[in-house]
Amino acid sequence: MRTATTASLVDGQLGMERVAVTAAMQAGKLFHGSRGKAVVTRKPGLDSLVTQVDRACEELIFGLVSDAFPGHWMLGEEHGLRRAGHDGAATPSEMDTLWIVDPIDGTTNFVHGLPGSVVSIAVASKGELTLGVVYDPSRDELFVARQGGGAYLNGERISVSGELTLCEALVATGTPGTTREARESNLRCVTRVGPVARSVRILGAAALHLAYVAAGRLSGFWELDLRPWDVAAGVLLVREAGGQVTDTAGTPYTLEVRNLLATNGAIHSELAEVLVAR
Repeated sequence: MRTATTASLVDGQLGMERVAVTAAMQAGKLFHGSRGKAVVTRKPGLDSLVTQVDRACEELIFGLVSDAFPGHWMLGEEHGLRRAGHDGAATPSEMDTLWIVDPIDGTTNFVHGLPGSVVSIAVASKGELTLGVVYDPSRDELFVARQGGGAYLNGERISVSGELTLCEALVATGTPGTTREARESNLRCVTRVGPVARSVRILGAAALHLAYVAAGRLSGFWELDLRPWDVAAGVLLVREAGGQVTDTAGTPYTLEVRNLLATNGAIHSELAEVLVAR
């Protein structure tokens, strides 16, 4: 029998999941019809693009979250850290409830009219991830992970791949858009991984890569100089699908991690060793 406290907690989690799924699907539908047509501006960084659609999608998500949970904080790629009626706060790892949002992960794909742009929404409590939602409108694929409750694709449970060695594994990476140094460093990693993995893919969206690791379509993913909104939802997906997530040096993931490594677990140590080799 559920106690009143347990029932309240469960009901609260289900409420957040419903809002996250609704927000992700509405934002995905909003940007999907504008793919390849949006007006582009630039943010600081090597190829950090932003459009009015990114901002509109983040406002849509923020509005739904703040209406349902006015006391919750949101960390969004376009507007930073905020709460309805407030600006600034304690650090993300200190907050009771924090929504971590990338309204369009894969903006470069979106700008050029390519598939591979997704909405990424995560919820964290005191720095611990409790909910992750990634929605790909081009394939109508909804990935959802609940802390301790597994990972799902369109309602069906998913799990990581079964490859045991890197030579069997299809892995992926990105091209960091923050600095030339980060991009060059990541490309050096590609030259080390490429000859020993089955193959390497670059799809252009960290959240999508992580969702694909969770679904067993990829066996591993790494990228340097990422932000929480890029990966938080995907990290929980991989964990709940039975995979492993650390930084590239093997340190457990936190919201502060910038250099990410996520795998099916079986190839984790082998891939990490290749990444740090000199």
